[in-house]
Amino acid sequence: MDQRLSLVTLVVADLSATHRFYVDGLDWEPLLEAPGEVLMFRVGERIVLSLWDESHAREEIGPVSKDGTPPLTLAHNVGSRAAVDQVLDDARRAAAPMVSDAVEREWGGYSGYFADPDGFRWEVAWAPGPLSEIVLPD
Repeated sequence: MDQRLSLVTLVVADLSATHRFYVDGLDWEPLLEAPGEVLMFRVGERIVLSLWDESHAREEIGPVSKDGTPPLTLAHNVGSRAAVDQVLDDARRAAAPMVSDAVEREWGGYSGYFADPDGFRWEVAWAPGPLSEIVLPD
């Protein structure tokens, strides 16, 4: 098996609310949309974020549980501290149910978090050093 990730799929409770948050609020452009079933975004050269309606997901993968904060975070790295603050402001304007202010981190970077309508946490980070060279677009 190749060492790579093709899709990240998040099971969502209300695909309409998810659409409003990502498309209308954050201005993301869908790659594929099957209303009421799935919403997909190209988020990298060869990686897709798939937001899957819970009822359709259960049919294929079985029961899902979302008690509390999901045990997963997604990261959106940017090239500066100011860009971190801008993305967090964008999330606030998109009516994110939770947005934390960014802070200086022990590991040398600067980051904050926001939640989407289903509580999935996005870390918005400026991470100086070799990791940025790998994850940031040219």
